[in-house]
Amino acid sequence: MSHSLRYTVNCSLLFTELPLDERPAAARKAGFDAVEFWWPFASPVPADREVDAFVRSIADAGVHLSGLNFFAGELPGPDRGVLSQPSRAQEFRDNLDVVVGIARRTGTKAFNALYGLRQDGVDPAEQDRVGLESIVAAAEAVKAVDGTVLIEPVSGSEGYPIKTAADGLEVVGRAHAAGAANVALLADFFHLAVNGDDVAAAVRDHAAAFGHVQIADAPGRGEPGTGGLPIQELLAAAQAGGYNGYVGLEYKPTVPTAESFGWIGR
Repeated sequence: MSHSLRYTVNCSLLFTELPLDERPAAARKAGFDAVEFWWPFASPVPADREVDAFVRSIADAGVHLSGLNFFAGELPGPDRGVLSQPSRAQEFRDNLDVVVGIARRTGTKAFNALYGLRQDGVDPAEQDRVGLESIVAAAEAVKAVDGTVLIEPVSGSEGYPIKTAADGLEVVGRAHAAGAANVALLADFFHLAVNGDDVAAAVRDHAAAFGHVQIADAPGRGEPGTGGLPIQELLAAAQAGGYNGYVGLEYKPTVPTAESFGWIGR
């Protein structure tokens, strides 16, 4: 099976041999015309000069910023988002104007909103209430740039409540019911596989509703071909099922990044 989906390079995991502002140009040199990033700053509201430098690195490289995370706390690290944490949700709200400002300058339309870990001593129902309010606020904010808020199942943290495609789609459904139509599932095949989800079934049943797809092989999270996940078959099935967006390369290269693209067959 083959597909014609376009790849975008996640420069928060690839080209980490280089300073962050040099990674978009490295992706372009490697033959890609799009990149995506986790939130690339330490705070939800960085200084203007930091934002300007980031946007300039994208423009100077001649690539499209296809996706961006909202502020998610310390990532990589102990945090997996702040939007559902009552004590930190304001940080997420403060971040929205900055994200929209970057989107206006770059044309970005896909925004990953990491949900956050369950907190000891906090009622999960209260976290879900706060989480829904945050997601709806984000959806309203990025509506101004024709954007979509992405909800991602994540592995590696027992306290993260969204682990399967069904979990993610449940959150998406609650957002839709609350009037936020521009919310969709981010299907990261690695995370789904590691969490024991049936990735092929998720693709078969929901591909047309995916807001974004990311890939890494499993186990290990290396480039495709380093594990046992049938990534190309899954991508072909996703396209056949109606998905036509970017595919984010969000893996940890087992070799220098520029040498890790041989599996693409270009």
